[in-house]
Amino acid sequence: MNHSYQPINEQILAEIVAIVGSDSVITDFSEKEKYARDETEDLVYYPEVVVKPRNSHQIADLIKLCNRHLIPVTPRGAGTGLSGAALAIHGGLMISMEQFNQIISIDEDNLQATVEPGVITEQFMNEVEAKGFYYPVDPSSKGSCFLGGNVAHGSGGPRVVKYGTIREYILNLEVVLPNGEIIWTGANTIKYASGYNLTQLMIGSEGTLGIITKIVTKLIPKPTQNLLMLASFISNEEACAAVSAIFKAGMVPSALEFMERKGVEWVIEKDHLNFDLKDGIAAFLLIEVDGDDLERLFVECEKINAVLEGFNCQEVLFADTAAQKEELWKIRRTMAVSVKSNSVYKEEDTVVPRAALPKLIAGIKAVGQQYGFESICYGHAGDGNLHVNIIKGNMSDEAWEHDLKAGIAEIFKLTVALGGTISGEHGIGLVQKEFMHLKYTEVHLELMRQIKKVFDPNMILNPGKIF
Repeated sequence: MNHSYQPINEQILAEIVAIVGSDSVITDFSEKEKYARDETEDLVYYPEVVVKPRNSHQIADLIKLCNRHLIPVTPRGAGTGLSGAALAIHGGLMISMEQFNQIISIDEDNLQATVEPGVITEQFMNEVEAKGFYYPVDPSSKGSCFLGGNVAHGSGGPRVVKYGTIREYILNLEVVLPNGEIIWTGANTIKYASGYNLTQLMIGSEGTLGIITKIVTKLIPKPTQNLLMLASFISNEEACAAVSAIFKAGMVPSALEFMERKGVEWVIEKDHLNFDLKDGIAAFLLIEVDGDDLERLFVECEKINAVLEGFNCQEVLFADTAAQKEELWKIRRTMAVSVKSNSVYKEEDTVVPRAALPKLIAGIKAVGQQYGFESICYGHAGDGNLHVNIIKGNMSDEAWEHDLKAGIAEIFKLTVALGGTISGEHGIGLVQKEFMHLKYTEVHLELMRQIKKVFDPNMILNPGKIF
């Protein structure tokens, strides 16, 4: 791979300004600070120049310029990522997609929408919901993350368990390739059997193969009713074991989230919530069902409750009002923020077949005891996706810096041994790439490298990520 990258000199800067205009170029160090970070730990990498283009042709011209001069390019969405994929680790040019913020059209006849990648996910969800449609891919950061970043990372969220990941909702993409060509990757059709599926290849590629400039999404009818309940358990393992039993009994909740007690405690403390956290409770499942027939949903909840009783469930709280539902969802959605504000931490994103969750969480705790760290686990249990927040606590700085990686590797080895993989929705980016060999053989990795080389022979686009 070619890492003989060139700096941005005055002549190249002048060409950049000529392409996008001086008001869309940032060179001041203090103004670049917010672009030097994302939500990945405390990592900081400053780009040499940040640009905020307004259309795909400007991006194409910028890419061509950078390709000629071997300048690394880092695409960036909202900066809410947790893998370091939007960090300019080689400096160079950062292309911020923040001005690509238009919902171009909502096609009510075909249940599709065409949007730009800088649209905030929750804004898009609200716009389509106002027309009676549903876009169910809702990461915890939906109030700030961009749709383009969701596509680039293969995002999920709580409702993946019933409705599927973002891969099932992206029909077509307009993409600027590393050579400056602009292409549509597929077709605005539900079926696609016309050669290699470049749309799916782009999803989860983390800005290493092209820069997404338009997105065509599938929409579905909006469910009119939902019920939410919070079940408490005296052990993590029993809570996790109940998850696969719910599906085995024939129920498919619209969300099924796991939360460890300590995480709930920290949310209550940070947000001053009025929540009765009883002694002896170790873990919770937040379970939602949705549809159009309320009576049928109550029957589903009764069946789920019967399943839970077989796993030593202590109590099931039903949220009777919209306000109660919002309060319970707030506990889950703000857990990551509460953990981050409480302690130095590292977050890993494991995923296994859901029946393996009890073994996964027991193994995570055993690894923690071996390496001297605590962990707070929560996540999308319904699809086997567990976020592992490793807490520094009383670990020495030396152990945190040098020994922890071995512990993280053990967690990933366990995850793979249980039939899982090392990231369910956060991506690989910068911080997980050293663990890729735990899941993939050299044959796998070389295939990926060769795909990258076909798209980007000069290796200018988001270099240093994934591999």
